[in-house]
Amino acid sequence: MATSKTSLLLLQLFLLAAGVLSEDVIFHFENQCPYSIWLSSNPPIGDADPESPPYTLEIFIMPDTWTGSLWVRTKCSNDQDYHFTCETGDCGSGTIFCDSSPPALPVTLLNFAINNSVVHYALSLVHGFNIPIRIQPDGGHLVDGGFGLCPTVDCVQDLGNVCPSFLVAKNKDGAYVGCYSACDALKSPEYCCSGSDCQPDQYSAKFKELCGSAHVYPGDNTPPTYGCTGFYTINVTFCPII
Repeated sequence: MATSKTSLLLLQLFLLAAGVLSEDVIFHFENQCPYSIWLSSNPPIGDADPESPPYTLEIFIMPDTWTGSLWVRTKCSNDQDYHFTCETGDCGSGTIFCDSSPPALPVTLLNFAINNSVVHYALSLVHGFNIPIRIQPDGGHLVDGGFGLCPTVDCVQDLGNVCPSFLVAKNKDGAYVGCYSACDALKSPEYCCSGSDCQPDQYSAKFKELCGSAHVYPGDNTPPTYGCTGFYTINVTFCPII
């Protein structure tokens, strides 16, 4: 059952009264997908519950300082030998917990750099797409020379609608489960670039049309990686409602 708004408000008021919200970086991980997902990170973030059933919310206190990536695994299960695997985002641990191993591609990545009260955040499709995601700070203002509100970044469209056949990731039954980046799929210098001269290719340009606030190719810095402080929470929503 999803966490009720009343219960969430009471918990937030309790944390505020206890002085927690003024010091800790609190993330809300909300799964709005109609299926379970498994949260993963590299490096580990601590004791977050990896499995999120449909339409549930987890409130999690992040480490004071942490730089890394979050992603989710989908369609996970144990085989007859109790070896745990996932159709997308699998980290190769064989269990519901990842062990700092990178994810199997393609995968939507959430990149964070946390330094106490300041959080830098970006959404990346550089290594493909497996699930729609939104990062939305609750309140706060920009750092790094800006004083505007902390922006939302997201990719809420299913790139499967525009993913060319040779970039489609399939499960063992041949069904679509995600979309590779052209670089990861074709491994050609035409699509794999680095440095300031890196430009979008025809496929990453199409992804950018649908997910304008995400980084879609190496060197993409439009929009920049935002830095936010003074926020109440960082809300991360999986399969957000458009």
